Amino acid sequence: MMPGINAFVHDAYISGEGILHAALLGLVTLADMRGTPEAAQGELMRFFAEAAWYPTRLLPSQGVRWEAIDNSSARATLQDGDTAVSLDFRFDEAGLIATVRAEARARTVNGGLVFAPWQGRFWDYELRDGMRIPLSGEVAWQLPDGSLLPYWRGHIRNVAYEFAR
Repeated sequence: MMPGINAFVHDAYISGEGILHAALLGLVTLADMRGTPEAAQGELMRFFAEAAWYPTRLLPSQGVRWEAIDNSSARATLQDGDTAVSLDFRFDEAGLIATVRAEARARTVNGGLVFAPWQGRFWDYELRDGMRIPLSGEVAWQLPDGSLLPYWRGHIRNVAYEFAR
């Protein structure tokens, strides 16, 4: 948010409920969304987009339905109980996820909810534990004028997977 000032964020989708709590320095609440269909949908969307870091979650055997859009993109749908989300995945020349996009995801603006296009970008792919994953990513809102408002950027330093036997 501001250089040198930490914001602590608890983002979760648990048993059909979306939870988002953000606090400045862990003390001053900036956002607290939970218990609404919009919160559940938004957090399931975030979980689904983050599957770029655990790609086996994107397999049809995990309940994901895929539909081709064109030669380099596809729409994926995930349903959990009453909550269903669809994201458009665009793939690069190597077949790796370049972007994930939703046409409408709820975001808080001036204390109210506004639905806006939302997207994640991924790059710096490397092989980790036998899976090729992005080590860098960014998430942004698309504003009404078409510009992007990034609100999270990160780089994976370490990842460890546990595989079922």
